[in-house]
Amino acid sequence: MKLSALTAVALLVPLAAASVTASLAAPAASSETSAAALLDRLVAEPARARVFLRAMPKGADLHNHLSGAVYAENYLRWATESGLCVQVDTRTLSKPPCADGRRPLADVLRETPALGNTLIDAMSMRDFTPEPDRPAPNNLSLGDASGHDHFFATFARFDEASTGHVGEMMAEAANRAAEDNISYLELMWYPRVRESAAGGLKHPWHGNDFAADARELDGDIPTLLAEARADTDAAEKRMHEVLGCDGPAPQPGCRVTVRYMTQLLRVLPPQAVFAQLAYSFALVQADRRFVGINIVAPEDNPVALRDYDLHMRAFRFFHTQHPEIRLSLHAGELTMGLVPPEELRFHIREAIEVAGASRIGHGVDISFEDDAPGLLAEMRAKHVDVEINQTSNDVILGVRGQAHPFFLYRAAGVPMSLSTDDEGVSRIDLTNEFLRAATDWHVRYPELKTMARHSLRYSFLPGADLLGDGDKVAGPCAGADPERAPPAACASFLHASEKATQQWRLEADLSRFERRITAERF
Repeated sequence: MKLSALTAVALLVPLAAASVTASLAAPAASSETSAAALLDRLVAEPARARVFLRAMPKGADLHNHLSGAVYAENYLRWATESGLCVQVDTRTLSKPPCADGRRPLADVLRETPALGNTLIDAMSMRDFTPEPDRPAPNNLSLGDASGHDHFFATFARFDEASTGHVGEMMAEAANRAAEDNISYLELMWYPRVRESAAGGLKHPWHGNDFAADARELDGDIPTLLAEARADTDAAEKRMHEVLGCDGPAPQPGCRVTVRYMTQLLRVLPPQAVFAQLAYSFALVQADRRFVGINIVAPEDNPVALRDYDLHMRAFRFFHTQHPEIRLSLHAGELTMGLVPPEELRFHIREAIEVAGASRIGHGVDISFEDDAPGLLAEMRAKHVDVEINQTSNDVILGVRGQAHPFFLYRAAGVPMSLSTDDEGVSRIDLTNEFLRAATDWHVRYPELKTMARHSLRYSFLPGADLLGDGDKVAGPCAGADPERAPPAACASFLHASEKATQQWRLEADLSRFERRITAERF
């Protein structure tokens, strides 16, 4: 991704220290206090609080699935343009030819325009209300009995519409991020995921002999890496074309830095998951645009439960060889009643202690873990960030308000960052998550600001951290005014660290926001 003009000019040009105005620490603190007092007044009026929080710089969205970030309206538009078919009773899109009860989507929408709304509801959480499971023609559940079932059923319904549109999907995610004052995205996207999984199924499976299993895959990985690089190049080229990044009127998404996380599908046979894992480690090593690895799909799926320990040990096998590669794992996206109690007792711990995760996605069942206080202390000591997805946890698990473990993590001093999970499916944005934190959990502005800082501090961008103890700017940039060109030592530090560059940009954006927001009339 291109650096913005602000990054290229204001952040990376070394200037003599004497030419830089001294730090405005006291006024900045006063501006923060004023911004905090304003939000305290506005929080009783969510519409006004939303205006405040939308303008607030939020740093990064670290937990964002690309396929789930796209709104159903766009999937339907692409599906119509591509001549896809629709199975009306299951509300599922598929490739032509349209036969066996499947009809051209364009024809169906032309004859029955109102069906478009029905399809949007089926492909997202819009207007969802639980209803009894109804059997589809193949005798499989339509998955509408609960928020959990409906949410996970949406992906199969729109999956085919994403084919050939990854660049457009990236452009949509980047534009939405920019409009929401997010400067960095770690999108979960995994080129050649099907091919890598299929490769694992064609080789013998040696069970716990991971070294032998890895050797089986050695010949497949170079081809996959070449194809993945070509796929990523093409997708980013198309994203830049859609956004007009090289033209006279670039769209806001051009200002957002985008990196990718691979995402293994945990519901596949062991040899397929292992093959995805081997390929993921190779991909992150080979292409700097991929910064880490995740594992996804319903954690309560019977296969995912059966193989959970196997998956964590397979992660450890590769992570031991490549400890520099970062892991953010979906773990603890479970709650009482969804699975037997014994399945709630170890998932987060194994993700950290066995697999080596440095971030946890969701972490909802932390209070059910064996020795939860000890695990929380370990997470604090190891600086394991928890990606908090409040709306997702609400609609999928029914965990909301005071029942959410946010308060447990906060009391234990575990770092947290707010994220969207699947903003298109959930029909939200990151401002919504900041607003829910402020209104539902009474989180005040300084803590929201800390979580925004955490989103970059615990990102997988390479380079040294700008922040020190207390989440304050430290090192060669300590005391410098982020709204002005940095002193020479600070500029040199920023130039050597992508992470610190993004963090410095956030500090500048927050400083400007706090000075401006109290003068706004809304």
